[in-house]
Amino acid sequence: MNDYLPLLFTFVLAVVFVLGSIVTSRLLGPSRPTEAKAAPYESGIVPTREPPERFPVRFYLVAMIFIIFDIEIIFLFPWATVYRDLGGYGLAVLAEFVVPFVLVFAWLVSHGALDWGPLQRERRVAPIDPARTSRTTVRLVGRDGRERALESGDAA
Repeated sequence: MNDYLPLLFTFVLAVVFVLGSIVTSRLLGPSRPTEAKAAPYESGIVPTREPPERFPVRFYLVAMIFIIFDIEIIFLFPWATVYRDLGGYGLAVLAEFVVPFVLVFAWLVSHGALDWGPLQRERRVAPIDPARTSRTTVRLVGRDGRERALESGDAA
């Protein structure tokens, strides 16, 4: 039991610290709610309507891939500090650790996990006729329903 007492003490200390921080901030922190504080925030623009489509799941997949490779890099740091002392065995263990990640990453890339957004299709645009002007393309219809020609002062 003596071996686990420091671990138990650290756990209790962590719980006391978390609860103490929450209680202290509730008791001592100012509470002045305003409409601006309650509004959702995104780049300084207050949303006026719901987004037309759901947020793409692909974003979360890329975030998970990033986290996995970030953790892999963290585990490579200890190996990098003592790689000369480990010799061939250390290299074999590292390969056993890294190869699955590389294979999974290659599979994800081949299946388009990192392709963002919709597929870009090439639009064919017809060349614009130089004779095309606002006089030849704009029709103005008056209140009485009759068409009239575009005058030089009407464009403004």
